[in-house]
Parts: sequence; C-alpha cells; structure tokens
Amino acid sequence: MEFQDISGISIGNKMVEKQGEFDFKAVGKSKIEALKKSIEEIKFLIGEREKLSRDIFHDGEKTKTEINNFILANEKADNSLEKEDALIGLRQKKVDMTQLQLNEKVTCWKDVALLKKELRDKEQELTEKLDRMKAISDILE
Repeated sequence: MEFQDISGISIGNKMVEKQGEFDFKAVGKSKIEALKKSIEEIKFLIGEREKLSRDIFHDGEKTKTEINNFILANEKADNSLEKEDALIGLRQKKVDMTQLQLNEKVTCWKDVALLKKELRDKEQELTEKLDRMKAISDILE
C-alpha cells in the first residue's frame, strides 16, 4: 500500500499548504473579505440614496421658489385672461412639484429600508462566519 503526500490540497483554484493540518482560515477568508466589501458597498449606497433624495428635494424647493417669485412679479400686471391662465398653470406646477417631492421621500424611505435590511443580513452572515471560524480554530488548538 502506497501513501500519497496530501500536504498540498487544492480548494477551488487555491492551493492550501500546511504541514499536517488543514488551514480553515484560508478557506473562509475570501468569503469573509467578500462580505466585508459587500457591507461597505451597501453602506455607501445608503448614503448615496439619501444624498440623491436631499438633492431632489432641494431642487424642487428651488423651483417652487422661482415659480413663486415669477407669480408675485406678474400678479401686479394687467389682469388679462391669458395671464390668469398662465398663473393658474404655474400654481399647478407648484402643486405637481410638491407631489413629486412627497413621492421621492416615500421612495427614498423604501429604498433605504431595503438596503438596511440587506445590510443587516450581510452583517449577520459575517458574524456567523467569524464565529464559526473562531469555534473551529478553538477546536483545532
């Protein structure tokens, strides 16, 4: 009966070498690094989504202020029917802008809630993997 040297064990595309021991840390390290990177990306996405929502809201407020200023400047002019129709149209645009802002707030809240749920899941998965690696390491020592 012949014995084979199995000190170099390949796992996927990596070669794990340890004298007489299997290196569990090398196996889980790539998954842990991927989870950490994923967590950082999700945190970045949450911040960017909140920033985008603030920008949209700020732009909406700016547009509504411009419409208000235009309405105030033109209310003092002559009262023709065309002017009144234009002012009513502008007031409707203000209402539409307010509705858009409210919709954006709700959509942002939903998006951030989903991202935070995904973040919690990834953090839980990372914690479980780290705990398992520690337990295995403790058993092997």
